[in-house]
Amino acid sequence: MNAEQAKNEISGSPEFQVLRHAHRRSGVRMTSAAVGGFLLYVLLSSFTPGLMNTSLSGHLTLGLALGLGQFVMMALIARRRLAQMRTCADPVSRGLRTRTLRREPGRPDGPARRPAPHRAGGSRTW
Repeated sequence: MNAEQAKNEISGSPEFQVLRHAHRRSGVRMTSAAVGGFLLYVLLSSFTPGLMNTSLSGHLTLGLALGLGQFVMMALIARRRLAQMRTCADPVSRGLRTRTLRREPGRPDGPARRPAPHRAGGSRTW
C-alpha cells in the first residue's frame, strides 16, 4: 500500500470523520464566543460611553474591567480548547497514528514502533 492509498483510507475512516467534525464544531463555538465577546465590548464602548465610564473602584471603570476581562476570556477559551482536545481528539488521533504507522510501506504487519508515551497530566497550560 502506498502513502496515497493509506492517506485516503485514513481520511475515509469513521474515526477520522468524527475527529474532524468535533474539531470544527468546537473551533466554531469557541471562536464565536471570543469574537462575540470582543464585538460586545466594542459596541458597548461605541454606543454607551457613559456606562463604560462608570467608576467601579477608584480609577477602575467598567470599560477597563471589561477590557481586562477580554484577556481572561481568551485564557479560559484557550484552556478549554486544550482540555477538550486532550480528552476527545487526542485518543482518536493517537489511534489513527498507530494504525497508519503499522501500515507504512516496508514495515512488517507486526506492531510498529511504539508511539511516544502519553503523560497522565497532558500538556501543562498556564
